[in-house]
Amino acid sequence: MSKVLLVDDDVELVSMIREYLEQEGFETHAEHDGEAGVAAALTGDFAIAVLDVMMPRLNGVETLRRIRQSSRMPVIMLTARGDDVDRIVGLELGADDYVPKPCTPRELVARIRAILRRSGGEDAVAEEAGPVQSGLLTMWPERREARWQEAPLELTSTEFNLLELLARRAGHVVSKGELSESALGRPLARFDRSIDVHISSIRHKLGPRPDGQSWIQTVRGQGYQLVKV
Repeated sequence: MSKVLLVDDDVELVSMIREYLEQEGFETHAEHDGEAGVAAALTGDFAIAVLDVMMPRLNGVETLRRIRQSSRMPVIMLTARGDDVDRIVGLELGADDYVPKPCTPRELVARIRAILRRSGGEDAVAEEAGPVQSGLLTMWPERREARWQEAPLELTSTEFNLLELLARRAGHVVSKGELSESALGRPLARFDRSIDVHISSIRHKLGPRPDGQSWIQTVRGQGYQLVKV
């Protein structure tokens, strides 16, 4: 049973989501402010956290920032519909996905399942045994570990999924639609910049190539590709 941490000051909404999650076989725990949410997240007891952006004492963005200082647990942000600023800032800080409010419990459960499945938290099945190797990059999907230039590479769950897919197809273009389906478990929506923000974060972590260019190239109108060494 996967444990889900809900952090939202909307008691009525949390109650509804908890009831639905528990019907779907999840164990849940709720906190109603950011500081309590950080403390709960860092216990290591939860497979995933769902954070509301607007909360008292400590908002969702700062809550995520503090969680990411010590933990790579998957995090979904609940954002006001159409609020691109909070959404992009959350993704840049390491959120794995976002769900616009108001949302249905069914949609949220679908997003939770997709992320847990891809992060190894629920019904995980490795595509193939052994590590994924591409030049200076080595990834172990079963252990969710990666090394870049022989050093540990710290990635969020979604970043790991994206980079693994690019590594398996190194030297070939992977469309944003395929990246969204594989890494986020949902179709790419119009004007959705989530993949772009995650790729930007991965690029920063990999650093530049010797010629100053990025290891992950943008192929305009098509998608992204990892440079094959």
